[in-house]
Amino acid sequence: MAQLSDDCFAFGGDLMTTAAALADLEARVERVAEPEAVALPSALGRILAEDIVAGRDVPPNANSAVDGYAVYFDDLASDGPTVLPVVGRAAAGHPLDGPQARGTAVRIFTGAAMPTGESSGEKGGVPDTVMMQEDCVERDGPDGGRVVEIAPGIKRGANQREAGEDIRAGTTILKAGQRLRPQDLGLAASVGRSRLMVYAPLKAAVFSTGDEVRDPLKGDAGNGAEPDGDLGEGLIYDSNRVTIAALLAQLGCAVSDLGILPDDRAAIETALEAAARDHALIVTSGGMSVGEEDHVRDAVEALGQVHFWRLAIKPGRPIALGQIGRVPFVGLPGNPVARIEMGSDGVPVAHKFPRDGAGILTSMVEADGLVELPEEMTRLKAGTMVDFLPFSEVS
Repeated sequence: MAQLSDDCFAFGGDLMTTAAALADLEARVERVAEPEAVALPSALGRILAEDIVAGRDVPPNANSAVDGYAVYFDDLASDGPTVLPVVGRAAAGHPLDGPQARGTAVRIFTGAAMPTGESSGEKGGVPDTVMMQEDCVERDGPDGGRVVEIAPGIKRGANQREAGEDIRAGTTILKAGQRLRPQDLGLAASVGRSRLMVYAPLKAAVFSTGDEVRDPLKGDAGNGAEPDGDLGEGLIYDSNRVTIAALLAQLGCAVSDLGILPDDRAAIETALEAAARDHALIVTSGGMSVGEEDHVRDAVEALGQVHFWRLAIKPGRPIALGQIGRVPFVGLPGNPVARIEMGSDGVPVAHKFPRDGAGILTSMVEADGLVELPEEMTRLKAGTMVDFLPFSEVS
């Protein structure tokens, strides 16, 4: 008995592989956003447009890692306690006034710059070791001053941070093209940067299509009240457009929400042509399949071209990449359906979301990411190691 296909993309020629689609995308894409200088706090989430090269060491000076006493290692006895006069005090932001003499100790606190020495150009020419205060005893000396008794056994250079220990001057600390995170801004601040060159936000237009789709942002739902649920037979609220716009905003785009278009080719062509005039990207949801009421692909081809449409990937086969003039167009479907839990042996285990379908929005909320399976795989056994892409990596 013949079996009917439930796959609307099962016919119509070979599907394009994901690798080929990515190669095509990489070959066609080009930078259109221009660099702009912004204050450091405003750079969060933006794409860096320049390499950041440190102009100074961090820390700029050798400094103490503990509260204790700065000494010359060569002044310490190896076989018994050493008693040294305490000749000064150094705190963070308040270094010792002048060089520290040989045969002395300086009371020093965490973060304070190490004192300069008598002859920094030779070994042992600077105070190079810090004794923790817990390993020392400070008391009155015989001449009315203070002395510190130091136990033996410390290593040269103990408890001090070298200048440039974190960053050396001339080092590239941030690279152009990366999205700036809070820790990246902190790193830029550590070398004294107050402004950064970043790319201007990409202007993206988003719209949905479908006579059955209603906007939850209008009517009762748009006034802060819960929708009453009475949409009428065969109607649904538009969730895709809201999701896509939020994802693009999270990526740093300046999003224009063009609403919901009817299943009408002329209206879709008019909207696409207008969006292409003042946006750098157009993203749509719906209308990309092969039905009589799916007009988006035909509208794009009438105004420009579709570079690929049918991919050998599931979910997401009818994803499209094209362009209208020089403006890229992306038509998005898809239903991510993986879920991650920790196994008894401590290894993460992916559980397939129990329900399939492009309309199962709960899969996007309850899932953690995508499992990538090779095209040639026909059977997947429990316990097989797979490649996992968390949603956090693409947002």
